[in-house]
Amino acid sequence: MTKFADLIKKDREERRKQHFEGTFLDYLEVLKENPSLCMLAHQRMYETIVSKGVEIINTEENPRLRRIYGNDVIKKYNFFKDDFFGIDKTLMKIVRYFHAAAMKGEESRQVLYLVGPVGAGKSSIMEVLKKALEMSPPIYAIKGCPMREEPLHLIPKHLRKQFEDLLGVQIEGELCPICRYRLKEEYNGEFERFPVETVDFSIRSRKGIGVVPPVDPNNQDTSVLIGSVDISKLDLYSEDDPRVLSLNGAFNVGNRGIVEFIEVFKNEVEYLHTMITATQEKSIPSPGKGAMIYFDGIILAHSNEAEWNKFKADHTNEAILDRIVKIEIPYCLELNEEIKIYNKILNKSKFNAHIAPHTIEVASMFAILTRLTPSPKVDPMTKLKIYNGEEIVEKGTTKKVDILELREEAPREGMTGISTRFIMKALDTALAESEHNCINPIIVLETLVKSVKELAISDDDKKKYLNFLQDSIKKEYHKILEKEVTKAFIHGYREQAEDLFNNYLDHAEAYVNKTKIKDRSTGEELEPDEKFLRSIEEQIGITETAARGFRQDVTAYMFFVMRSGGKVDYSCYEPLREAIEKKLTASVKELSRIITRTKVRDKEQNEKYNAMVEEMKRNGYCDHCCNVILKYAANNLWKD
Repeated sequence: MTKFADLIKKDREERRKQHFEGTFLDYLEVLKENPSLCMLAHQRMYETIVSKGVEIINTEENPRLRRIYGNDVIKKYNFFKDDFFGIDKTLMKIVRYFHAAAMKGEESRQVLYLVGPVGAGKSSIMEVLKKALEMSPPIYAIKGCPMREEPLHLIPKHLRKQFEDLLGVQIEGELCPICRYRLKEEYNGEFERFPVETVDFSIRSRKGIGVVPPVDPNNQDTSVLIGSVDISKLDLYSEDDPRVLSLNGAFNVGNRGIVEFIEVFKNEVEYLHTMITATQEKSIPSPGKGAMIYFDGIILAHSNEAEWNKFKADHTNEAILDRIVKIEIPYCLELNEEIKIYNKILNKSKFNAHIAPHTIEVASMFAILTRLTPSPKVDPMTKLKIYNGEEIVEKGTTKKVDILELREEAPREGMTGISTRFIMKALDTALAESEHNCINPIIVLETLVKSVKELAISDDDKKKYLNFLQDSIKKEYHKILEKEVTKAFIHGYREQAEDLFNNYLDHAEAYVNKTKIKDRSTGEELEPDEKFLRSIEEQIGITETAARGFRQDVTAYMFFVMRSGGKVDYSCYEPLREAIEKKLTASVKELSRIITRTKVRDKEQNEKYNAMVEEMKRNGYCDHCCNVILKYAANNLWKD
């Protein structure tokens, strides 16, 4: 019990220290010590984001990231690190908006509007920003003010310049009608006596965070935004008395914090007119016949693209369009990052089934393939690998495929395709139906095929998606599995690959330069072994006539890598890597077939089989999925 009691006591003590209650004069003394306490809403949000730390990625030191981003400077904000993957550039745009707004640039008078496909993360970004406010330190506000406004608004206009000089701050904003009335009637204009307190932010209690869901078009009552006149008080006070005002609209409660518009353009345009003055003039209408009320807050909005296009097409909406900073939130297009998304969601769930290696990977491959725009330069799977930062060299040449050219071909890429939610539902189905509390790539691909068949999409899209699952991804998985079983089979796989590579390079170089090779053990000079060279080249279908050109390309590319200061190993030239791996795989096909298929094994075969199973278990398989995968490999990879 003591641990719980200590935790509660410590928290209460900290909150007591943070809590302040005093007069405006007391507040001025606190503010003189720490002028940043009166910062405006956008600056508070910017400070909250950057205070968690920023990692600046030096792409020059990371070849994979250089292949993805080129020479761009990439900033990763710790604030978003655990929740968002593969959209770093988008998050940088959002932080750039807050930075410019914090500096009181034009952005401070603009709506931050996020648009993108379903399940891309628009709502999640909004939630993270709102929760950040809830976790931020309390702010100082006029006690009893429905707008929780900045106490500096109490200072009369003619004294503001002197106060600004004394405090080293800039005073912006006016008193709300209710506080103005109280100052005059209750405190006789003596603003220094007016009470000030600290208040926190809360989504549920509507403190500093106002949320506006789409409103019924037949009943778009602006009181949801700006509050209303309390009819019950009209018997006591006149219509223009501030005491009849009930300032509980989204803009009132979101003052100094956030006002969020969910599916913003589902509302009629007239309903959104409050945005116009709230942004440019930083003021909102008062309910009834009162004057405009000062508003300092972040206005966030989001919707899907169809609604944005419809709203944008109407030229009468220009006034609102001019006050919007639009940021597109695309789907993730980077395989490694997409995998992290599903792992994050699965870690939060109560599923405890074993997930075989490459299961999440094949599901992620499908998601990304549906989001990519077809290119005449590469097939979809190759494009996926390029976008994942893998080095791809065109076959029969030393030319690398340029990622920037692919991006220029498809500026809208990532705004369509299968959503994260669709993949997650398929993974959940596979997990819920797993008999042995274990799922593997084969089961997940079958589940995805069933899910796609039930999708309400065009026949062409359905056909394309099924082709990805039943052809492209299946073939890719077979390659991955072939390597995996081979690696489990041949310990020291890489060493053998490097030996083959070095031998090939020696012989190819001698062949191209018409020189001889020195035998490393005997020292005698030998002719280049064409039979050996062909045994590797034919693995990737290089004909005898094309062999000379291929050998020249390989040696030229290796010199290019060495001159560029790169590392020369068997994986640096894609076509040769593929050939070497196929050559190695071919040498174990026969043995693998015997081991996986024969029920009766001799002692030596049994030892090799058990060693392979142990290696696969070290690589993340369990007994069940190891058995399933090896049977699948035997039946699908090495069929005659």
